Amino acid sequence: MSNENEIRPFRLDTPDEAIADLHRRIAATRWPSRELVTDRSQGVQLATVQELARYWTTDHDWRAFEAKLNALPQYTTEIDGVEIHFIHVRSQHENALPLIMTHGWPGSVVELLGVVGPLTDPTAHGGQAEDAFHLVMPSLPGYGFSGEPTELGWENGRIAGAWGELMKRLGYTRYVAQGGDVGAAVTDAMGRIGVEGLAGIHVNLLAGAIGIKDLLPAETEEEHAAHAALNTFMTDGFAYFLEQTTRPQTIGYSLLDSPIGLAAWMLDHDTDSYYKMSHAFVDKQPTGGLSRDSIVDNITLYWLTGTGASAARWYWEFGRFVAAAQASGQAPPPVKVPVGFTTFPGELWAAPRSWAEAVYPGLAYFNEVDKGGHFAAWEEPDLFATEVRAAFRPLRKP
Repeated sequence: MSNENEIRPFRLDTPDEAIADLHRRIAATRWPSRELVTDRSQGVQLATVQELARYWTTDHDWRAFEAKLNALPQYTTEIDGVEIHFIHVRSQHENALPLIMTHGWPGSVVELLGVVGPLTDPTAHGGQAEDAFHLVMPSLPGYGFSGEPTELGWENGRIAGAWGELMKRLGYTRYVAQGGDVGAAVTDAMGRIGVEGLAGIHVNLLAGAIGIKDLLPAETEEEHAAHAALNTFMTDGFAYFLEQTTRPQTIGYSLLDSPIGLAAWMLDHDTDSYYKMSHAFVDKQPTGGLSRDSIVDNITLYWLTGTGASAARWYWEFGRFVAAAQASGQAPPPVKVPVGFTTFPGELWAAPRSWAEAVYPGLAYFNEVDKGGHFAAWEEPDLFATEVRAAFRPLRKP
C-alpha cells in the first residue's frame, strides 16, 4: 500500500513520436493572411509566428531542455487528490531560508529556471551566503507535469493550502513565498489565509488592483500612468483573460489541436512581453532570458503535456471566486505576514507605492527597478533575485 504523503522522484522522458507528431502538425498549419496593420493591434503578427514555427521545427532542441530540467531535483506528490510536480533545490549554505515560488500563465517552471542559481547559490552570483534560499518551485494544478483537478474549487485559496501542505511534507516549518501573475494571486492568498509556517510574501504583480481600481489614488503622474495602463489592459489587453475566465473549454479545443494556435495564444499576453518575444525571433535579439529557446521550451511544455485547457480553467475558478466575493460585499481578510513588492517598469500596470500600500497596508518592502516586465524572473533573473533577497532579508533568523 502506497503512502498518501509519499514524495516520488520525477524524470522527464518524452517519446520520440510525440516530438515527431508536433513537427508534423506545425508543418500542416493553415496560415491566416497577414494582418492589415503594422503593429500588434490586430493580434500576434504573421511574421513572428512563421519565424517561430521555422525555428521550432529546424533549430529547437527539446532534448537539451529535457536534460536541463532533469539535472534539477524533481518530484511529485499527491495533495488533495491532485498529483503535484515540483522542483526542490536545497542550498549548500547553512541557514538558507526556504522559499516556495509560484509561476503564472502563460508561464511554467520554465520562467523560473534562471533564478535557481542566484537564489540557491548566491555566492556564485554576486550575493552573500546569508542570502541563500532552499527553493521549491511547484507546477500549478493543471499546468505542466502536475495533474489536472477533476473537480471544481481549485481557486487560489485551495492552491495556497496545498502549497502549505507541500512545505510541511518537505519538513519546512518556517518559510517565505513569492509569485507573479497567477503566482501572485496564489501567494497573496497564502498570506491572507495565514498558511501555517509562512513568515512573509513577495509579489511582483498587484493583482488586487483590479477589484479596487476606482478606489486607488490618482493624483500623481505615476498614479495617472498606472490608471492609464490598467484601463488599457482592461479594454485592449483583456481578451485572453476574458476568454479563459468565461470559456476555457472552448479555447482549449484549439490549444490542444494546433501547436501554432497554442503558440500564438501564449504570445498574445501583453504588449511589452509580446514585442520582446517577437524581437527574439524576427530580429534575433533576445531581451535578457527571453531567448528563442526558452520561449519555445515553454510553449512545447504546454503542448506535450496537453494542458492548454486545464491551465486556462484557473481563470474560470478565479472569476467565480472574485464574483462571489464582490457579491458578499465583504473585504478580503488582511494579509497576516509582512509583504514585499517590486514594481518592474514593463509590468501590465507598473504600480506606484501608493497603490501597493492600498492593497497591502503596512507594506514592509517596496522598490521600483529600472528594467524588466511581466515575466520578471524570466527576463531579468539576476535583478529579480536581488529583489527577492532584499525583500526577505529582514525575515531571516538572526
